Amino acid sequence: MSYKLAYCTLRWQNPELGPALNKLAEAGWQGWESRLPLDWMGTPARMRRICDDAGMPLVVLTANGSPDSRDRENVELNRRRMEFAAEMGCDCYMYMNGGKPEGRAVSDDDVRAAAEGADEWAEYAAQFGLELTYHIHTNLLVDSIEHWKLYMASLRTAKLCIDVSHAQLWGYDPAASLQDFRAQLNYVHLQDWATTTRRADGFYDPQWCQVGEHENVDFPAIKEALDGIGYARWVTACPGQPIPGRDDPISEAERSEGMVDYLRGIGY
Repeated sequence: MSYKLAYCTLRWQNPELGPALNKLAEAGWQGWESRLPLDWMGTPARMRRICDDAGMPLVVLTANGSPDSRDRENVELNRRRMEFAAEMGCDCYMYMNGGKPEGRAVSDDDVRAAAEGADEWAEYAAQFGLELTYHIHTNLLVDSIEHWKLYMASLRTAKLCIDVSHAQLWGYDPAASLQDFRAQLNYVHLQDWATTTRRADGFYDPQWCQVGEHENVDFPAIKEALDGIGYARWVTACPGQPIPGRDDPISEAERSEGMVDYLRGIGY
């Protein structure tokens, strides 16, 4: 089957949204993921007008901060973003873990407490018909296969975004992870790297590239796994390293056409 393909605008800052979204539509994307602040996007009515004019729905809005933190300001800020996402009709609201504790290893209790915070957010979002999705990511609180499994087993309400590149960096075959976590999966990120290293302290340091440029991640196998589990929601591709002088939103949108062509060419 073919998938709804979205673009992750992870580096967009203060973009002129109309022209940038038009370029994404011209490149072949069907939706986009936003990390922009609310004071730049404006009201949901304004954003719907811009998105409708470009034919580019906002499908995922990301958190500002992590539910790992119970700080009141952090919680309230993200409640406003969840409310915005719900009014926009977003498919889900995405978050990541916060950082690791200083001076000691991450404990199982740290992981369980982080999952409790995520479920508190998810329960707030649920009243608006909005799902949360937990984006796995190296170098943050949950940073191993064992802790990923513990975190997912501890969640009651929040669901899962598997970024296939981070699963592979942890040594978890991405296709197998999609199968194993299929009951909680509600979003997928596609990302790839040209080279990767890992420091003595365990820090992962990949050099990101456009999806399909180096194929260190087996994207055809991931497509087969998604088909096999009957996945029918959004698949979002992440851009590679910025190119100096071509790192503005319009240039990145133009360059992203190659990712669409690659993904459609292998069946997505």
